[in-house]
Amino acid sequence: MTKYQQEQEIPKTNQFELGIFTKMIICSLIGIFSFFVSFEWNGKSSILVDHVVSALTAYAPTLVNGYVLILLVLGAFYPFVTKKWKTSKVNMVLSVFKLGGLVAGVMLIFGFGPAWLFNPDIGPFLLEKLIKPVGLVIPIGSIFLALLVCYGLLEFIGVFMQPIMKPVFKTPGRSAVDAVASFVGSYSVGLILTNRVYREGKYTARESAIIATGFSTVSATFMVIVAKTLDLMEYWNLFFWVTLVVTFVVTAITARIYPLNKIKDEYYEGSTPQPEKIVKKDRLQVAWAEAVEATKQNPSLPKNLYIHLKDGFIMAMGVIPSILSIGLLGMVLAIYTPLFDWLAYIFAPFTYLLQIPDPMLTAKALSLSIAEMFLPAMIVTEAAMITKFIVAVVSISAILFFSAVIPVILSTDIPLTIRQMIIIWFERVVLTLILVTPIAFFFF
Repeated sequence: MTKYQQEQEIPKTNQFELGIFTKMIICSLIGIFSFFVSFEWNGKSSILVDHVVSALTAYAPTLVNGYVLILLVLGAFYPFVTKKWKTSKVNMVLSVFKLGGLVAGVMLIFGFGPAWLFNPDIGPFLLEKLIKPVGLVIPIGSIFLALLVCYGLLEFIGVFMQPIMKPVFKTPGRSAVDAVASFVGSYSVGLILTNRVYREGKYTARESAIIATGFSTVSATFMVIVAKTLDLMEYWNLFFWVTLVVTFVVTAITARIYPLNKIKDEYYEGSTPQPEKIVKKDRLQVAWAEAVEATKQNPSLPKNLYIHLKDGFIMAMGVIPSILSIGLLGMVLAIYTPLFDWLAYIFAPFTYLLQIPDPMLTAKALSLSIAEMFLPAMIVTEAAMITKFIVAVVSISAILFFSAVIPVILSTDIPLTIRQMIIIWFERVVLTLILVTPIAFFFF
């Protein structure tokens, strides 16, 4: 190589590294701003993602109705087109619920059907407060989430979390990426990632079960819906960070008790065990190298945003019909039958001992969380702010519910049964309730 060629090569290398650095910083900062910085617009203080969704709902209602109808139609028929409906009994049941969601959605959008469906607290409430916002916030949020999770921030954090994850959560340091990705991204993405890493021999059965039931929360975009429903957007940052801390503290506890502590600490059968290499020195350099490598592996920014938008649309398409049907069933059972009033007695001793306002209503909301994580919020919309805050945090921290997370876990290779997950759900609800109640009383 000539001296001239060497002189020409150096600026190119520096320019490349500078471009990577600039992309990492700018994209990560935009992602952080989108989800964690509240600002006022049109007299309302909230985060960017919520402002975008609110603007679309307010200024383009007809367009939003058409969009939701498309989601319902595509989502209802997708399992049958892909043949996924017959892969398991759970998928068969969920596919039937999706068809039911399509029927209910069509009646609500076009204004015909039985009177009970148009009870303001049932059909219209679900459509306006849940289905439309969720349908919009998932794909829109996915665009901003791409900036938050794809440009080195999570990998950088993961290396520094190694000394914390194993002693606190009984999981490898690399699981910090799963944890944060699930919390700010998507439980489905988190579970797919966990299952893949487990099959590769990088997690044991127990580690994968702890991660699946302890970190696979609904995403930050779903949290926005809960916060909007309960008028908590004014306290968004408080709600978000309290929920994150409480959720992870509960996970640290459940990782040490039955049934998770009884799951075999063995690697996936047929895989090559790949225990994590522990970083003991030069942590900053290693973290930076991991972040740079993750950024380099991304496609171009426009393509990356498109991929996440497409994935967000497919996810919205998948959850909207089932959320509507299961949410509708849950609301009907909650309003017209005593089923959840009976189940509420399971949690009533805790809500009374903790002196939560509306103790029986709170207990009923907690019992609803096993069916669908949005249902608890729907029945405490008129309750005291303390009650709203407690129920909102519990609905996220409980993690496990039958309309989405439990079926997804059952479709993976992670060795968890329905019975085990119901026990873990109960443990998480009670532990979260005990932890969050004093915090709620302090702030409200």
